[in-house]
Amino acid sequence: MDIISQLQEQVNTIATLAFNTFGTLQRDAPPVRLSPNYPEPPANSSEDAVNIEEQPKIMSAALVKAAKQFDVLVAALPLSEGGEEAQLKRISELEAENEAVGQVLQRQLEAAAELTSLILSAIPEQELKQVQELFNQAADNCLNFKKPD
Repeated sequence: MDIISQLQEQVNTIATLAFNTFGTLQRDAPPVRLSPNYPEPPANSSEDAVNIEEQPKIMSAALVKAAKQFDVLVAALPLSEGGEEAQLKRISELEAENEAVGQVLQRQLEAAAELTSLILSAIPEQELKQVQELFNQAADNCLNFKKPD
């Protein structure tokens, strides 16, 4: 897996851990009396209280570990060589290469079009119409899932 994919995966891991941590804290937080007008909330059992105290520590440790792993991955990213000018030069080189390849492909496309014209001109028009009709029938049969006659 490349470094960018690993970074994306690590960001997803951090988001998942954060989501689960916040949800767990919200779910397991002890009840609090909001106003003297409300009755005193029921107390949690001592067994739950121990778990509630330990769980945030475990979850925060996992979140910190994931963040550190993300930092390690960021540090492993290759540095750009030569700065912005070198990158712009490389981009212009790639664009020139792309243009040259595009021209070659355009010439090949034009040659293929000429060859197609030559082939079609060599075939008598009557035979060409028959081939086109048979092709259209075959296409229609395939699209309509019909068996040939």
